[in-house]
Amino acid sequence: MTYVVTERCIRCKYTDCVAVCPVDAFREGETMLVIDPDSCIDCAVCEPACPAGAIELESNSNAQWLQLNRKLAVSWPSITARREPLPDAEKYKEESDKYVTYRSDLAEVDDGE
Repeated sequence: MTYVVTERCIRCKYTDCVAVCPVDAFREGETMLVIDPDSCIDCAVCEPACPAGAIELESNSNAQWLQLNRKLAVSWPSITARREPLPDAEKYKEESDKYVTYRSDLAEVDDGE
């Protein structure tokens, strides 16, 4: 099993998880991060490090998140160091249904997803 980044990351992009990942499995998009499931070693250190609670074991999340992480990890660049979150991260941190609301932020996602 792998860990996946879910919609709680959208418009927040905290990178505390990146700083603890021993295998550099994170990829960075404009408004969120994803985990490359082929690089993830399932060590679980990223899950508690995320202030937004955006990281889940694949079996605990909707299957769409594994598919989305896998798809976006192919084209997004690797991120290997902690950076500042997005400027309005705290504003969006507790918002729900972010995938539906901000899907257009993820330009790489096809309408058929």
